[in-house]
Amino acid sequence: MRPNWLEQEFQLRIRLSGLLLVLAYAVVFWGVRQISVDQWVLSAGVRVGALLLFAPRYWPYLIAGEYAAFAYMRYPLIERFGLPWVVVSSAVLMPMAALIVHQHRRLLASGNPYGLLSVAALSAVCITILNLGLAWLLMPTRHTVVSWDGAITFVIGDYLGILIFAPLVMFWRHRNLSIQFSTRWRLDVVAALTILVVLGVYAMLLPETEVAAKNSLRILMILPAIALTCLHGWQGGAVGVAALNLVFGFTMERTGVPGSNDPNAFLAQEILAMTGTALLLLGSTVSHFYYKFIHRDQIERHTLTLARANLLATERELREGAAQIKLLGEDMDNALQQAVKWLRERGHNTAAMDMLRSSVTQSQLFREQLSLIYPSGIEHYGLYLVLQSSGITGVWDQSDRMAPPHLTGNPCRLSLGLQLAAYRSICDAVAILLKHETGAIRIRARCGRRNAQQGIVINVYLLDRLRTFSPETTTRVLDSLTGRTLIYGGTVRCRRNHIRLLFNEPERAPATTQRVPSGASIDQMMPPFAS
Repeated sequence: MRPNWLEQEFQLRIRLSGLLLVLAYAVVFWGVRQISVDQWVLSAGVRVGALLLFAPRYWPYLIAGEYAAFAYMRYPLIERFGLPWVVVSSAVLMPMAALIVHQHRRLLASGNPYGLLSVAALSAVCITILNLGLAWLLMPTRHTVVSWDGAITFVIGDYLGILIFAPLVMFWRHRNLSIQFSTRWRLDVVAALTILVVLGVYAMLLPETEVAAKNSLRILMILPAIALTCLHGWQGGAVGVAALNLVFGFTMERTGVPGSNDPNAFLAQEILAMTGTALLLLGSTVSHFYYKFIHRDQIERHTLTLARANLLATERELREGAAQIKLLGEDMDNALQQAVKWLRERGHNTAAMDMLRSSVTQSQLFREQLSLIYPSGIEHYGLYLVLQSSGITGVWDQSDRMAPPHLTGNPCRLSLGLQLAAYRSICDAVAILLKHETGAIRIRARCGRRNAQQGIVINVYLLDRLRTFSPETTTRVLDSLTGRTLIYGGTVRCRRNHIRLLFNEPERAPATTQRVPSGASIDQMMPPFAS
């Protein structure tokens, strides 16, 4: 069984925290009520902001806190407006706002600003309807306060008040999921707030007769909020709109009595309400596409990383297979050496020499064919030497169509994976041209570095400038070579009689320290067969 003392202590803590919340909310609500005006109602923003900030289990305390604040403020008005209005109108506003927030809880949980704007608009309209309806029903002597002009004023005032606190609460609740507080973010926010404060102070210092100048400054205050929204999306819009509403409100004239309003600022406030809504919607759209782009970019980077790892794994397997075949060839060479020695010992020198010559020739052909599987020399001598002296060179020479290559730069600075990808792509490009085109072929390659990137540009082309690749050749080239170039952040282009390949990667240390396949090369593991 649960100990009674533990349950009692838990309930006592909840009650104490609830009482503190009631007191704190009542004080804050009363304070902002004192500086509010009919067209700029901060208390409406505190009401909705508190409902968004606290979990539903704390809402009864918030309701009690608002009722306590209203009781303190309206108790002296009982004789003037009647007890029914004081009691009823003070008790229904917070529950109505809580009901609206509760109906939007799923939409708000996703951090979508559309839900926040819906809450702000519905709360402003419903609270205004309740206030004016109860005044009409319970204050017969005050029917004059109920009018369409007054309703519009109260709706805009409540809406702007909500746009001060609610976006900041949503921003705070979703801060860990949506934004990183970088140095650029802080500098942009400080700059925008500084401009807003300067414009606000200047507008406050202007005399009341300068209505046009004041409204011009108020409209200029929108520009920093727009800048924050464009730079930082929904988060920038939340901070910018809240700061804009707050500074704007302090530029209005106040009489210090209930019903205070500034008719000269009302037009600018209407513009502000529409602009604030548009900025939050724009910020939401910017953030949506920005994070969608970031997500897609991360997926693309991850996919390319996996593809590159798969390509290197394939090269490792080819290297290991070539090494195993090389060991078999070594055993065959040893056996032939023993046979040649046995024939010489028994006086069969002619047969021994014939076998030796045949063995040397076969060993050379074996090594050339093995280099076609994996060019082991690329690990120590680089791409260019392999293109000029490996087994693939012999295959190209047999076609009598390969002109001497033109190779510039130092490929050994490139990573082994990039060199292997370039080697395979060159081989495939030449094979396609030898099969589907006629005429002499030349390879041009240039290695270099630029803007912290290093890479290689390769051109495989027909010497006959009047010839043009057939559509079949172009299709085969793009299908065969695009994959490797994309893995290494490059491109493949096929124009007229040229195949242009680009491979690049971030600049690194010298390639000798970054070999992916480790250990000695195949040529070092077994020297050529010798007599």
